[in-house]
Amino acid sequence: MAITNTDPEGTGCRNAELAGGGFAVAEVEDLRASVLAALGEAGPGSGVDVVGRVCRACVRLLPVDGAAVSVVAGTGHREIVYASDAVSTALAELQFSLGEGPCFEAQTSGGPVLVPDLAAGPPPAWPIFAAEAAAQPVAALFTFPVQIGAVRVATLDTYRSTPGSLDATELSTALQVADIAALALSGLRDGGERWLDGDGRWMEGAGMRFREVHQATGMLIAHLDLPASAALARLRAYAFGHGRSLRDVAADIVAGRLRLDEEFR
Repeated sequence: MAITNTDPEGTGCRNAELAGGGFAVAEVEDLRASVLAALGEAGPGSGVDVVGRVCRACVRLLPVDGAAVSVVAGTGHREIVYASDAVSTALAELQFSLGEGPCFEAQTSGGPVLVPDLAAGPPPAWPIFAAEAAAQPVAALFTFPVQIGAVRVATLDTYRSTPGSLDATELSTALQVADIAALALSGLRDGGERWLDGDGRWMEGAGMRFREVHQATGMLIAHLDLPASAALARLRAYAFGHGRSLRDVAADIVAGRLRLDEEFR
């Protein structure tokens, strides 16, 4: 069952408000302090390492087997900042390729998406992702929006290999960890410029792992005279139809191994 925040607009630490406070354990506060200290010591550009620290702590503090943080770009691209393991990476890349999944739902709704038993039935919002995810050792998914002020900039995606819900204390801990992830993301800067653009969207130039997707999308836009959303949709459709990841297809386009005239008209 997916749980969605029905009041996504607001300011400050939205997840702390959802958690209701009062559950902050010493480990969570230690994590918050260590993130702030690391950002202060390392300065701009340190965010990826610090986000990794948050993901690893998430696995340690919660009954989950993996965690990842991914950011969203203004045109709908998503990019992995850090994933704790291969399964987390595979789940993130699958969602990016399909354009559906819990990270998209959490990003849109502004609330957590909690699926304690994936085998009980695919959520109606993302049946294809649920079916494809069955190939991974995943039985439950818990995804949380990462919000800075009123802007949802990323998601914290976790999974576990056995079915089961998060209890109230665990849910509160997860929400607080997502807020700490927002602090960590503040260290993702390049040349002193914030990665949030003037319209409050995550800038496309953030590419850590999916730079080729941006490049391939741009090539489709120029070659086929498509808007960005349509170009990305064609990439996703091709990847899904050929059983490949979005990143691999994009890499082939950039390298000239796929001809745009023949494959994407």
